[in-house]
Amino acid sequence: MSSSNRARRMMVHHLRNKAEAELNLIPMIDILSVLVSFLLVYSTEVEVVQNSKGIEIPESIVQTKPRETVVVMLTKDELFVQGERVASIEEVKANEGLVIAPLREALARPRLIGERMAERELAEREVTVMADKSLPYEVLKKVMSTCTDADFGKISFATIEKDKALDPSVFKPK
Repeated sequence: MSSSNRARRMMVHHLRNKAEAELNLIPMIDILSVLVSFLLVYSTEVEVVQNSKGIEIPESIVQTKPRETVVVMLTKDELFVQGERVASIEEVKANEGLVIAPLREALARPRLIGERMAERELAEREVTVMADKSLPYEVLKKVMSTCTDADFGKISFATIEKDKALDPSVFKPK
């Protein structure tokens, strides 16, 4: 009988001291609101240039943000204009002249340029080249020459911002 008295006492003790399990939503709402405000603040610096998984973009210390332009992407195997395949890199290498005909045709399309781009002067029209960092210079030279031939006055290269450069005044003796 002593074991049943003990079991009864233990059961009464557990029932009396039983903690109510509840989910407190207030701290979770606070954390989510901080997270949402953080994402809203830092999502204003969205890059205009689209990225592709097949491209390893070189790094740079330049801090100028990209503008809305026509994008020419060069992966290790393919050449794209605004996401549309134009030629393979082998075709570009095999091309004897400096102007790549399929690329020039794609850059000359009126729907690609759009009204805003067509109204600008030729020197103001801009193209951004996103190229894999392992591509040979001869391919980039042909792409740049074709862009110039297609009346694009400014050519920019897409890079990933590296760690901030040190201020030269740090190295000056005091």
